[in-house]
Amino acid sequence: MADQRGVDVGGLRLAYEVSGPPDAPPLLLLHALGADAADWSVVAPALAAARRVHALELRGHGRSGWPGEYSLQLMRDDVLGFLDMLALKRVDLIGHSIGGVVAYLLAEEYPQRVDRLILEDVPVPRPRRPATVTRPEGELNFDWEMVLAVRRQIDTPDPRWLERLGDITAETLVLAGGPESHVPQRGVAELAHRIPRARATTIPAGHLIHETEPKAFVDAVLGFLRDPAPCRTARVDHFGE
Repeated sequence: MADQRGVDVGGLRLAYEVSGPPDAPPLLLLHALGADAADWSVVAPALAAARRVHALELRGHGRSGWPGEYSLQLMRDDVLGFLDMLALKRVDLIGHSIGGVVAYLLAEEYPQRVDRLILEDVPVPRPRRPATVTRPEGELNFDWEMVLAVRRQIDTPDPRWLERLGDITAETLVLAGGPESHVPQRGVAELAHRIPRARATTIPAGHLIHETEPKAFVDAVLGFLRDPAPCRTARVDHFGE
């Protein structure tokens, strides 16, 4: 059973759920746009069998603060502050979709803080044609202004994000959702190619791999985390085809 907790980072309250043995190696989970810590509930128990799992809620999401100021860089800095507040010097890190962008920004800027990196169906940082978005009706569990701010950055990313993928030193697993995902899979493959110590694995489950195919997701993640030396150059595997 996960414990719900919170911590103040630079005046911002960040909520998170923690589970697993306190003395186990730390594993940090970063959710997608509009999600929260509960998004990981299907896979967190299996991951927590041998890991101290921290499912963090990014600013503007869930029970974390909604400060009205949003960017992916601020989210990255929040994650760094979170690690510092919990005295987590080095972690394994999983990021899904936008959470994966935050994850690789952290691994680019602070490579010494990330041991192994797992990117679940994460877009490569290249400009794309903006799409019209409409606010859903009713009460939201996230700040709509945050959605607009983050989408602007994804539509027109900082060119340095792409250039600095080569600065990532972490052993990296890039999980692709296959043809049913709305994320261009060629870009996911490019992401793996640009990260020096990365491998790519396709689990044809669409964008929500950990929700649609939780067993395949957990098997891929735990296999990667247990491997003493997963890879030195990019390679591609395919599961479920």
